[in-house]
Amino acid sequence: MIRKLLFVFMALICLNASAQEAQDTSYWKKGGMASLSFSQTSLSSWSGGGDNAISTNAQLNLFANYTKAKNAWDNTLNLEYGLLKQGDEGTRKSIDKIDFVTKYGHQASKKWYYTALLDFKTQFAKGYNYGKNEGDPDQKVSNFMAPAYLLLSLGMDYKPNEIFSAYLSPVTGKTTFVNDEDLSDAGAFGVDPGDKIRYEFGALAKMVLKKTVAKNVDLKSTLDLFTAYSESFGNIDVNWDLMINMKVNKFLTASINTTLVYDDDVQYVDKEGVNRGVKVQFKEVLGIGLSYKF
Repeated sequence: MIRKLLFVFMALICLNASAQEAQDTSYWKKGGMASLSFSQTSLSSWSGGGDNAISTNAQLNLFANYTKAKNAWDNTLNLEYGLLKQGDEGTRKSIDKIDFVTKYGHQASKKWYYTALLDFKTQFAKGYNYGKNEGDPDQKVSNFMAPAYLLLSLGMDYKPNEIFSAYLSPVTGKTTFVNDEDLSDAGAFGVDPGDKIRYEFGALAKMVLKKTVAKNVDLKSTLDLFTAYSESFGNIDVNWDLMINMKVNKFLTASINTTLVYDDDVQYVDKEGVNRGVKVQFKEVLGIGLSYKF
């Protein structure tokens, strides 16, 4: 089923590409934003205690959307990476994200599109639960392509305006990759111990909201809901990204990024190596720094 779904998706993309005029870019809308933020804490004879710390986060968001007649092809790529150095501890990863989505639709009515979607998520580098005390071993919990998630999907996209869209699919293949020997042998992220790939077939809902909520304040919210057609049907995997950008001037911005994740195939292992079962995962990043929108 996964292979058939991929074939249909690629066929739709090829049909869309053949309909485009090679030299005419007037049907494309492209752009993005790059940002780099820093924070530093420096203490000297500080009676309240604490550690010196420095952190940096880099972010790149790109989009390229094509619209002509009844055809719409939306593409987004979001990359994030951050490092933290605190006290005498080594440099640690604080944020890490690769997120690519391409969605092709053919208009069925005024607000509905027949749609094929590809969604890919992973991270750049290894991630750890660091030991609680000095000398405690660090627990490796992720790596590049471990995990990685690939969604291939066919459905209908409801697009009443440029602010909101809701994609609904009863035909979605989800592939989980764990391309790391240690993690695959441990059966991390729902794969069978020793396996590096897990396939699921189910239903997907993807809702996107993009809105200027005030002058120089932009909000983007993306909510993904997936449930597999298996004995776990009804258990919903949740991935909710929320990003608020506040523009101070042409180059200076403040941003708030949050991510909420729930997946009943992912077990939380604490800093002492104890499996605490399935948990709601939450991440929040507040940054002030340089940005350039294009």
